[in-house]
Amino acid sequence: MKTQLASKPAHMASSISGGWRWSPVHRAGLACAVVYAVLAWFSTQPQLLSPLPFYGLLGSAFALSLLAFRHAEGISPVQLLLWAAAFRLIGCVGEPLLEDDFFRYLWDGYRFFESGSPYGIAPAAYFGDASIPQAFINVLGQINYPYVPSIYGPTLEYSFLLSHLIAPAQVWPLQLLYSLVDLALIGLLLRLADRKWVLLYAWSPLVIKELAYTAHPDGVGVFFLILALYWRREQVFAGAAAALALSVGAKVIAWLLVPFVLWRMPRRYWAVFVLVLAALYVPFLLQHGSDLAGLQVFAQRWQFNGSLYALVSHAFSIPVARWSLGLAFLCCYLLVFVRHCQKPRWEIPRGDQLIGLFFLVSPVVNAWYLLWLLPFAAIYPQWWSWSASMAVLLSYLTGINFQNSLVKLPLLQLPLWVRLLEYGSVAAAGLAEWVMVRRTSLNECRQALKNSASN
Repeated sequence: MKTQLASKPAHMASSISGGWRWSPVHRAGLACAVVYAVLAWFSTQPQLLSPLPFYGLLGSAFALSLLAFRHAEGISPVQLLLWAAAFRLIGCVGEPLLEDDFFRYLWDGYRFFESGSPYGIAPAAYFGDASIPQAFINVLGQINYPYVPSIYGPTLEYSFLLSHLIAPAQVWPLQLLYSLVDLALIGLLLRLADRKWVLLYAWSPLVIKELAYTAHPDGVGVFFLILALYWRREQVFAGAAAALALSVGAKVIAWLLVPFVLWRMPRRYWAVFVLVLAALYVPFLLQHGSDLAGLQVFAQRWQFNGSLYALVSHAFSIPVARWSLGLAFLCCYLLVFVRHCQKPRWEIPRGDQLIGLFFLVSPVVNAWYLLWLLPFAAIYPQWWSWSASMAVLLSYLTGINFQNSLVKLPLLQLPLWVRLLEYGSVAAAGLAEWVMVRRTSLNECRQALKNSASN
C-alpha cells in the first residue's frame, strides 16, 4: 500500500511533464516560440527583412496556431496564458516591425509630462527648439505626419504618460504594458468564449505582431470594451458604464457598441458613462486641446487599404462614397441594433458584424484595426473573421516597408493585386462557410423529413 501511494505522485508528475513535452499543442507552442524568436531577431536587422521571411514566419505561426487549435483540449487555461505570455515576452525583446507610430506615442508621453497635455500643438512646431532633450529630438525627427496634432484619445494618452514615467524615449515599456493588458483580455475571453477560440486569439500572429512587437495601443481600448461587455452581462452596471467610457476615450470606434451596452440599463448608469467620459476629456478641453483636431484631419484626408470605399470613390467621387456608404452602414447598424433589442435577455452584441461592416465601408483599414474585431471572433467564431486576421497583414506590402523586395512595390500605396488577394481571401472564406452551413442545414432537414416519414 505504501509503495502504491508513493508511486502515484511520481506518476502524476510524469503525466504533467509529459503533457508539456509531448502533447501536440505544446509542441506547437514550442515551435511557435522559435518562430517568434526568429522574427524578433529579424526586427533588429531591418535591412534583412523582406516579404519572404516576414510572411513566411507569420504564416508558420498561424499554421502552428491552427494545429494547437485542433488539439486545444490538451491545454489548460493556465497553460494557455503561459504560452501567450511567452510569445508576447519574445515580442517585447524585439523591436517594432514595419511601423513608426510609436515615435508619436513617445512624444505624446513627453509632452504630457512636460506641459500637462499632449494636445493642441503639432510636433512640427517644436522643430529647431533647442530646449528639447537630445533623446526627444531623435524621436521628434521620426514622427510621421508631424504637422498633424495627436489623434489619440485621453485613455491612450495616459498609457503614453505611464510609459514615459517608466523609461523616457524607450519603446519597451509600451510593448510590455500593452502585452500585459492583452493577457488580461485573454483572461476575460476565457470567461466569455470557448477555450479553443480563445487559444486562436492568444496565439494570433496579428495580435502578437501589433501589440508585443509594434506597441500599437488599440489593445487598451479593446480590453475596456470587452470588460464593459463582461460586466454588463454580469449586471455590474456601474463598472460596465465606466469601462465603456474608458474604451470610448481610447478610440472612437468604441462608440459603435455604446447603445448596445447602455440599452436596458438604468438611466443612472448612463450618467456614470457620461461622467467618466467627461472626466477624461474636460481637463484637456480646459487647456484648449483634445484629439478632435487631429481626428478631423484624419477623417478628411487619409485613405488606405479600403474596399467598398475605394471602389465607390473611384467610380463616382469621394462625397458620393461617403454619403452612400455612410447611409448603407447606418441602415445595417439599425437592423443589427433592432434585432439585439428584440431578444428577451441581454446578450453580448455581434461586434464582429458591426465592426466588420464598419471596416467594409471605411476609407482606412490598417492591420491593427482588426484588434477590435478579433475578441468578437473568439466569442462568435466565423471563418471570414479569422481569415481576415491573416489577410490584413498583406496591407504591409508597400515599398516603404519592403524596399528590398524582389517585386517593385509602390512607395505608399497598395498594388491592386494585393487588395484583390486580401479581400478575395476573406470573401472566399465567408462564402465557403455559408455553403457548408447551408449544406448541413439541408442535410438535417432531409434527415428530419425522412425520420418523420418512417414514423
